[in-house]
Amino acid sequence: MRIVSLLPSSTEIICALGLKKQLVGVTHECDYPEAVRDLPSVTRSLIPTAGTSAEIDELVRENQRTNAALYSLDRQQLAHLQPDLIVTQTLCSVCAVAEDEVSAAVAELPSSPRVLNLEPQTLADVFSTIRQVAKAASVEHAGDELTAQLTARVEQVAARNAHVVTPARVTVLEWLDPPFSCGHWTPELVRLAGGHEGLARRGERSRALRWTEIIDWAPEVVFIACCGFDVDRTLSEVSALDEVQGWRGLPAVRAGRVYVTDGSQYFSRPGPRLVDSIEILAHTLHPDVHPLPTGVAPAICLDRWR
Repeated sequence: MRIVSLLPSSTEIICALGLKKQLVGVTHECDYPEAVRDLPSVTRSLIPTAGTSAEIDELVRENQRTNAALYSLDRQQLAHLQPDLIVTQTLCSVCAVAEDEVSAAVAELPSSPRVLNLEPQTLADVFSTIRQVAKAASVEHAGDELTAQLTARVEQVAARNAHVVTPARVTVLEWLDPPFSCGHWTPELVRLAGGHEGLARRGERSRALRWTEIIDWAPEVVFIACCGFDVDRTLSEVSALDEVQGWRGLPAVRAGRVYVTDGSQYFSRPGPRLVDSIEILAHTLHPDVHPLPTGVAPAICLDRWR
């Protein structure tokens, strides 16, 4: 079977299922595991990524107002790869090639590949998508094994949290200018890690926030995981927080409990490493209770305001 992945998360799922050799094409954003960087890319972004958060947000909003594409699909490359299975999503128009463009491209292919759309909203949905990909690739046993391993790790975190009496008030920000709440599965990750996210709801989309909402919630921990940004890119944006009225008075800021992690690799990708994300969060919130897994980088603590 020849597989093309149109999502970084599905690329990770495919490889975690032992299907790396069947993967023949990926997106320009697929970078994990390292070996997939050498595969042909079938997409490119139409949004410049060098701008500030505010500039990128405005470009995305304008494209959505005009129904303009955010990504381009290389149909010639796709035809050359002759896929039997294409894995994509319809969950977020900002995260991948539009469904209509994928459908149009597939209609032109003589091989009539199967298109598998993944639409996870919660952690359980993410585990379900792993089994969907496994079934589509005829490796159901591998899907069952992988989800069992991931579930066991989640249960281990939950068991250790039996000693956590009062969950910390947490805010996870997926964007800084304007601020965006976390969405979909992330509020659930916070709960499992031993925190309480008061500005977002499990299974719901992220939303633009007013800074006054964050100030009023008075989080004890702020976790910044900007969607699509690595740590260095996020750190280049945090100086803008100096200008937010009330920011320095937040309990999290006063206590030096503002953290940054790689929002591209973790949290935003609904694949196996969402469990890594839970473990990063749990270790950040309760370091004496939760060890950090080997090979996973801790969140970076920002104490510039202390």
